[in-house]
Amino acid sequence: MQPNQKGIRPVTPQYDPWDAWMTRAATGKYELTSVEFTVTNLCNLRCEHCAVGETLVEREGLPISVDQLIRRLDEVETLKTLSITGGEPILNPRVVKETIRPLLKYCRERGIYTQLNSNLTLPLSRYEDWIEDLDVLHISYNYRDAEDFYRIAFQKAKKDVDFKTAETLFNRLKENARQLSAQGVFISAESLLSPFTSRHIVKMHQDIAEMGCKRHEVHPLYPSDFARGMELLTLDQYRETVHRLLDGHHPEVWILFGTLPFYPCSDKAEDRELWQRLHREPNVTVRQDPDGRNRLNVNAFTGDVIVTDFGDVPALGNIKTDRLDDIFQQWLEHPLAKKTHCFCLKAKCAGPNLLVAHAYYADWDFSKRRAKIEIQ
Repeated sequence: MQPNQKGIRPVTPQYDPWDAWMTRAATGKYELTSVEFTVTNLCNLRCEHCAVGETLVEREGLPISVDQLIRRLDEVETLKTLSITGGEPILNPRVVKETIRPLLKYCRERGIYTQLNSNLTLPLSRYEDWIEDLDVLHISYNYRDAEDFYRIAFQKAKKDVDFKTAETLFNRLKENARQLSAQGVFISAESLLSPFTSRHIVKMHQDIAEMGCKRHEVHPLYPSDFARGMELLTLDQYRETVHRLLDGHHPEVWILFGTLPFYPCSDKAEDRELWQRLHREPNVTVRQDPDGRNRLNVNAFTGDVIVTDFGDVPALGNIKTDRLDDIFQQWLEHPLAKKTHCFCLKAKCAGPNLLVAHAYYADWDFSKRRAKIEIQ
């Protein structure tokens, strides 16, 4: 497989175009550089941790035309990245043909980086006729084996699914990852840290390396939708898990810590020490949260524009009537944005994710805090 776009810089630990840090550090302000489209509410899984599970449906209507979506993208002069999510975007062939492929083609021609979120459990042939236009294939990986997959992936299913079916899907996920990785596809496997995955995260990391994935994304469990009632790790447990993963790091796999619940303004020395270690370790990065800092999510059915596809902030506007740039500027004036959009250049921190801040730091006003360390 050839690189997606000739002449553009590859995605590496030194250059992550989704990271809100880059634009904020370079320009002194947040700009809309990323748009995410939710292109389907269909999915063949019902995972216990799904942060959009309550929006999933069995049947859905017709989406907004891709021409209208592209017209709104044309208006965003600062656009650098586009993400496609669901549901499972590949489940409906019509969505692939009428929405995904035209969007990827548009981005390739414009030099926009692209990412698609998939559970990778469908036959390999469903990916091969469009994936050459994609920069990053993002998958979820929160399992040790088929038994874990069976329990987790069908926890919220309304009808019984037999183990053999789940085992087939799990084995297909792993084999698809191996084959696509061998073809040169950049696969980024995400694990959500929970009391279960925390215990087995090093094993999962090694499996991800064995599948050929170039990157392992690690995020907190987001307490939203299906996951709303699940137990969260304490900060002490989370910190210990991160250190253990770093100790077991496969050197050829890039580990990206996203929406990290530790900050350089922490009053705890162990939090500040972890922040510094993460910035010292080779092939390890901390991504500053894109949601609301350089990215908006667009529902391709209703046209509603929100800060994130799994947040509780009401819609900020609608692409049928509003420009995305105007919606983004409106969000920057929102009280929630002002409370969490702190920025410490010397500590390389752009503040917390909204859900993480609410879960762990509900009494903090980040705009009034200051970093206690610097990153050299």
